[in-house]
Amino acid sequence: MFCAATVVAQVNPVPRLPAKPYPPAPRLADGTPNLGPTEPNRGYWHLTQFQDYKALLLSQKEIPYQPWARQIAMERRKALSKYDPQGYCMPPSGPRLMTTPFPMEILQLPQQKRIVMIYEGGTHIWRVIHMDGRPHPDSDQLQPTWLGHSVGRWDGDTLVVDVVGFNEGSWIDMVGDPHTDRLHLIERFTRKDLYTLRYEATIDDPGAYTEPWTIGFDIVWDEKGEIQEYICQENSPWMRKFFAEQAGQRPGR
Repeated sequence: MFCAATVVAQVNPVPRLPAKPYPPAPRLADGTPNLGPTEPNRGYWHLTQFQDYKALLLSQKEIPYQPWARQIAMERRKALSKYDPQGYCMPPSGPRLMTTPFPMEILQLPQQKRIVMIYEGGTHIWRVIHMDGRPHPDSDQLQPTWLGHSVGRWDGDTLVVDVVGFNEGSWIDMVGDPHTDRLHLIERFTRKDLYTLRYEATIDDPGAYTEPWTIGFDIVWDEKGEIQEYICQENSPWMRKFFAEQAGQRPGR
């Protein structure tokens, strides 16, 4: 894969967690669950890379592909994800944002009625979740984008995010499961305790799958971490030189 040689250097170290039981999830002054730092400028969520979402399925045993989607997914696997858009610095989207192995931080802005999620990796992208009760734009006014249009609400202590309006440029996961512009994503973020964030995502895309399917996993908190600068530059001369040198060092060259 294009980015395989850089993964080891870019993966953030696994944080050392204290012994269980963990302290309860923190809350903001208004009682809302705090999904971010408890100390100013310290801490982030330690994302883990999951290449194939089949291992994360919560109910189904198999991803419910339509025939064309299965074919293209298998072709991408066979090619070892050679043409993964994220490997060429295109933005990831949907649950792929949560399985790119770099830090991420959640900033809650109650007075502005929005939440901002910042990702160190994934082409150093950010996303805005509107919390003011607005609906999605009408379909004829919805401009497809890499991250889609996100609106959120609280369901008890769980942040539920509803996303539509994706373009078709990204892959759902690293191995190449596709999606169409009909993708409707429902995400659920629950801070179970100080060190654990539960993430679940339901992929509802009638253009590529025969029924909705849901994945889920836990994310750990690094209380000492700080997000750093990370650059992903498409067609970088330095990257081309680096990979050419690596190829020249392989056995048999």
